[in-house]
Amino acid sequence: MTLRQARRARDCRQETEMSDRDGIFAGDDPFVIARHWLAEAEMTEINDPNAIAVATVDGEGMPNVRMVLLKEIEDNAFVFYTNYGSVKAQEIEQAGKAAFVMHWKSLRRQIRVRGTVTREEGPKADDYYNSRSLKSRLGAWASHQSQPLASRAHLMAEVAKVTTTQGPNPKRPPFWGGFRILPYEIEFWADGAFRLHDRYRWVRSAENHAWQVTRLNP
Repeated sequence: MTLRQARRARDCRQETEMSDRDGIFAGDDPFVIARHWLAEAEMTEINDPNAIAVATVDGEGMPNVRMVLLKEIEDNAFVFYTNYGSVKAQEIEQAGKAAFVMHWKSLRRQIRVRGTVTREEGPKADDYYNSRSLKSRLGAWASHQSQPLASRAHLMAEVAKVTTTQGPNPKRPPFWGGFRILPYEIEFWADGAFRLHDRYRWVRSAENHAWQVTRLNP
């Protein structure tokens, strides 16, 4: 098969795959689809429609997973914020990779993402930190996330201390900021009758490469 024939066969496969996707799966940009799904969930989920379960591994390959709040779906990435001293942050930076899943019971849908991770420590991180309530901003200074804590009274004493030292308009702590997940794989899943679910996996080999879309068996 010549290179031209291979490209033509690839284009035909993509056209077939794209034509099979309609309704909630329609579109040629997975980030736009993800935003649409999240917007729908914001109208139906009772609590935290932007909650995601972030999965990491430690140095020995032991997995970890925890819930955090997704704060932005950019044109090419997903962003959340945390304490850089936390276990999740240390594992993310050690591996340089992470995965997450968003699941909405009200919509019976989920999105799975895997990709590489970089820090967000610029103006966006400052803006998000400053948008939080004062108590949340002070709490970020007071908490040594994931470290042993003697008692809640000790934590509240730390909050009182940083309230005095940081004042009414604390700056973003240097140990607190965002992580940007640049996905190389995104899967959209929707519940189907008799467990015959609809699944579409988007895969790309590099950031600027085209997405390949494949329908998966339930």
